Amino acid sequence: MKVSGQPEHGGRLNAAAERWGIPLGQWLDLSTGINPFAWPLPDVPAEVWQRLPEPDDGLEQTVLAWAGAPDVASCVPVPGSQAAIMALPGLRGPSRVGVPAPGYLEHGHWWARAGHQVMGLSPQQVAGGYERWLDDLDVLVWINPNNPDGHTVPPERLIGWCKRLHERGGWLVVDEAFADGCDQISLAPFAGMPGLVVMRSLGKFFGLAGLRAGAVLTDDRIAQALAEALGPWPLSGPARYVMARALADEEWQSSTAQRLRANSARLHRLLAHHGLADSSGTLLFRYLPHPDARSIADGLASQGILVRYFDSPPALRLGLPGHEAQWQKLERALSGLSNVIDQ
Repeated sequence: MKVSGQPEHGGRLNAAAERWGIPLGQWLDLSTGINPFAWPLPDVPAEVWQRLPEPDDGLEQTVLAWAGAPDVASCVPVPGSQAAIMALPGLRGPSRVGVPAPGYLEHGHWWARAGHQVMGLSPQQVAGGYERWLDDLDVLVWINPNNPDGHTVPPERLIGWCKRLHERGGWLVVDEAFADGCDQISLAPFAGMPGLVVMRSLGKFFGLAGLRAGAVLTDDRIAQALAEALGPWPLSGPARYVMARALADEEWQSSTAQRLRANSARLHRLLAHHGLADSSGTLLFRYLPHPDARSIADGLASQGILVRYFDSPPALRLGLPGHEAQWQKLERALSGLSNVIDQ
């Protein structure tokens, strides 16, 4: 896998507004898979803004308790998963690294940029119980649920992969950006196991992407190397303050998971009603392969709705609308694309 330019992501509303001539305030952005109803931010005391971050404020213990991690696990708070994605490749010598394809492109990009040999793994390659392909890898990066298709791998199988890799000094890196609200999918309860790296974030489920707050749960050795690579104060004091309180709000998390399950099912039904029945996904998005995905994406954009388009294979990813008016806007837009969808 070659290193190319920076991978593309959702968002980029300014560019969309300029291309389609639609003012920013008139757009419905469904391109990012972020909860449209974010955790309600508290007032941050002035002294939190004025002091350097306190590393002994108890945040690490809060993260471990929230994630259900054991006492042997180590926690490294990070300014979003992206910081860990960029730093982890520098902690190993030249390695053979597997990443899901399709998958979140930042992983392969940064491992390749650091000089590692990166190999894309298709769903067909990892299907079933035949796992000799693991022996060709030193590191496996897995996204669970996968972004963009929502595919999941059971924790017991992932743990088997981790043990097999560790026998040769390898790592299993699991990106759980979309795991919140999904029962019994997280590997956090196994954190501390040698060679296992679990990444969690407040960007998606909590709807706090701008906060740039997350955590890596791993064994002592990797945690120490990662903390040294990130340097002092990687996470701001206000971010630590907000993160601790969001993770402690169990009532909000429970009600939000229920709400997102209902809305994800509603989006699936809405797409199916308009001839797009083959979607998969998570609590926060639906993924839809379609031969005319580009035309559908452009048709939605021309009506002020931004979605993610993927070209290999041709597919769309749609996040959840928020208020009822946004659902109705998407309904009307899809109704006007029947000639493209039904081709």
